[in-house]
Amino acid sequence: MENFRKVRSEEAPAGDGDEGGSPNSGPFTDLAPGAVHMRVKEGSKIRNLLAFATASMAQPATRAIVFSGCGRATTKTVTCAEILKRRLAGLHQVTRLRYRSVREVWQSLPPGPTRGQTPDDPAASLSVLKNVPSLAILLSKDALDPLQLGYQPPNLNPGPSSPPTVSTSKRSLGESAAGESTAKRSQPEPGAENEDPTA
Repeated sequence: MENFRKVRSEEAPAGDGDEGGSPNSGPFTDLAPGAVHMRVKEGSKIRNLLAFATASMAQPATRAIVFSGCGRATTKTVTCAEILKRRLAGLHQVTRLRYRSVREVWQSLPPGPTRGQTPDDPAASLSVLKNVPSLAILLSKDALDPLQLGYQPPNLNPGPSSPPTVSTSKRSLGESAAGESTAKRSQPEPGAENEDPTA
């Protein structure tokens, strides 16, 4: 594709592989009107998303939040949901995976030094239909139906928010622990059983 450049990228019309109907309809149709929808993009900063999401979920009127992302933003979507679940214990989760159809339009580059001009020939463009994964994660303070697909109950014993500290004894780098050097000396070396110890 080095002789082409991408002109535009647009979502394909409904019916071209989008399971949810119209492109704007989300996978969760029965959400409360006060639910927050976070659209995660490839260039989004996780700290900005989580600052807004945490502040929104701290309000008593907000009962649910949806993180959604597609393409290369799916891993960032999962990261945001998992961090929020650790910060706010007791959240119920439902995950939905879909595929969105995206149509990319590419134009051929003219040969020679005049690369800035666009060709007038309509046959010089190329249209590509791609199916990209789309992920939506619903986190709710209220109990959800445990029989629906993608449901995860809240973690009753959340892990620590920071890694546990390892206690180290105060010793210099050259010193070894009490039994460390003796354990190494008591181990016979391989091939030492054939040697004569009196030699």
